[in-house]
Amino acid sequence: MKKSLNLIFSLLICSSLFAQNITSDAGMTVPEDRIRTSNEGFASEEFRRGVQAYYKGSFNEAIVQFEKALSFMPNDSLILDWLGKSYYKTGLEGSALSYWQSAQDNGYGGILLANKIEVVRERRVTGDANENLMRLSEAGSYPGVFNGNMIYSGPISILPNYDGTFWIAAYNTNNLLLMNQNGSVIDRIAGPINGFDRPSDIIRMKDGNILVSESAGNRLSLLNQKGHFIKYIGQKGRDLGGLIGPQYLSLDGLSRIYVTDFGNRRVDVFDAEGNPLYFFGGKSAYFEGLKGPTGICVLEDSVFVADSISGCIYEFDRAGNYIRELVEKKTFKKPEAIKLWNNYLVVCDQNKVIAVDSQTGSLFEYVKTGNAPSRVTTAAVDVNENLLVSDYTANEVYVMSKLSELVGGLFVQIEQIDSSKFPEITLEVRVENRHRQPVVGLMEQNFYISEKKQPVQNMKFIGAASNNTEADITLVIERSRESLLHKTEIETAVRELAASMNEKGVLRVVSAGKIPVTEYVGSPFGVRNFSLDALKNPVSDTVAVDLALRLSSNDLINAAKKRAIIFISGGSDSALNFDSYNLSQLTAYMCNNSIMFSVIQVTQGAVNPKISYISENTNGDMYYVYREEGLSNIVNEIIQSPQGIYQLSYMSTQTSNMGEKYLPAEIEVYLLNRSGRDETGYFAPLL
Repeated sequence: MKKSLNLIFSLLICSSLFAQNITSDAGMTVPEDRIRTSNEGFASEEFRRGVQAYYKGSFNEAIVQFEKALSFMPNDSLILDWLGKSYYKTGLEGSALSYWQSAQDNGYGGILLANKIEVVRERRVTGDANENLMRLSEAGSYPGVFNGNMIYSGPISILPNYDGTFWIAAYNTNNLLLMNQNGSVIDRIAGPINGFDRPSDIIRMKDGNILVSESAGNRLSLLNQKGHFIKYIGQKGRDLGGLIGPQYLSLDGLSRIYVTDFGNRRVDVFDAEGNPLYFFGGKSAYFEGLKGPTGICVLEDSVFVADSISGCIYEFDRAGNYIRELVEKKTFKKPEAIKLWNNYLVVCDQNKVIAVDSQTGSLFEYVKTGNAPSRVTTAAVDVNENLLVSDYTANEVYVMSKLSELVGGLFVQIEQIDSSKFPEITLEVRVENRHRQPVVGLMEQNFYISEKKQPVQNMKFIGAASNNTEADITLVIERSRESLLHKTEIETAVRELAASMNEKGVLRVVSAGKIPVTEYVGSPFGVRNFSLDALKNPVSDTVAVDLALRLSSNDLINAAKKRAIIFISGGSDSALNFDSYNLSQLTAYMCNNSIMFSVIQVTQGAVNPKISYISENTNGDMYYVYREEGLSNIVNEIIQSPQGIYQLSYMSTQTSNMGEKYLPAEIEVYLLNRSGRDETGYFAPLL
């Protein structure tokens, strides 16, 4: 009865938004007017259902409802816009663009819709392989002195965190500062009781602890994640474990610590616990010896060491055996830290930041600070794919970005609106750059919410998904006949991944055979004794990977904000097929719903190119089941993966017409000199 009354009410009272989209003819007769009003009412009801389905994550249902609404009001711009949104969320970006273009052709959406169409079209085009080698421009800076107040002095090293914050090691003021994206100081660490003694570099250990080198203290300080002192590593001296003027730090896959020891002209190596192992870099029959070692970076089995006196970068193996000069002597004037970005070595050299190809030694200049006195010491990539550059002489930290990102601005999308407690409204907002990379670390001052261009009341920042400490994960297990040959490897992988979730989040197990089957949903503890023999899905000559991935993605739409699919490859390549969904659709579906896709291989052969494509384009990774460092940290990598999703609330001042009126909502996002905007709407609960 209530449903019938609602339908009658919608027939009598037209939605104001739909009325705006209809043009009346001067000579329209009364019967035609009544027919048009009736269509508006039917369309309004279907449209409201579509909006509600969309916010529940039922995108296919939303498409059905919007298509019905469009049948009553063909070419209505608002319906076309929402159809585009729904198709976008299902991964059908071509259809989304088509509907958005039709709405734009009607004069709807203005610059905001035009920008959305442009961004989505750009994303669908494969990027240039050399896109990573582009000159960077300054997007902002964090000065050491602000309004006459000293914040820090002598920034020499930077350590970005996965939540968008970052540590600065200040050499002159002997402290560490934790800062956010807006340049606000969150914490200030002076070290143990006797304080730091010229902190020179700061890195993160695999367990999350922080390691700081103290140049004048001739030691390393191990801190926990919050900066509280744990212990010293090393001491002054020239013997094994001794340090004189330690400079920069790096880790290998086994968490062994590599330290450039300027005073001893060598590299010292400690194990993960801080016990000394060996040192290298001295003179030999094949190598003249390090003269002034500074920057260091471990990349796979190679150790790259910069020498500030020879102006060269030398390559060693992890045992310390000299391999070659990566670049010629005097290539650099005074090289400092070496960090890794996109498989390039990023080297700071006086007023320049230079990318070095680790294979060929070819150079590319990322940044040049100009002719003013400058000494850049560290350039570290943050979670937003910006380069944070410390300038010791200028006493400033620069944020360097690609020019295309600065010009294009931010891509902002209102993902969900919860109006169940109207007039209290809760928004879920996704913020990305133009290349789908999440923007992390935003706070309340970065957001501006409005209704009909007027600021809302009582806006509150609820939280950011990047701070979540658990994830929902779906394991997709290949059920090809060849997978039976790797029973032990598959079972080991599932058990190790489940154990590493620490009983947090929801674990799903999907078997990918001729058809996919959901085998388990629940606590990770439930698969601690996982066995392949317990799977209901039989092995098959063909494995419908696309159906398995689509099923897994559907189940994760309303899961935790940090979510991932891990495909455990059973070793068969020829059995994998993608007959129902193409790669672009699957990849877009995962990307547009923040689902990461990674692969664990049970063999060391080449990865299926289709599987590799999806993984690379969803920020996933490839792992070998018996890799040196094990599988236990994969879940932690998923939890630390960037998520640019935020929740905010406010009190609406609009009237809902008992839930029948479409209510607009707008949001703008600002970060340094970049901004983005989105507009959408919602319905309050029916009364």
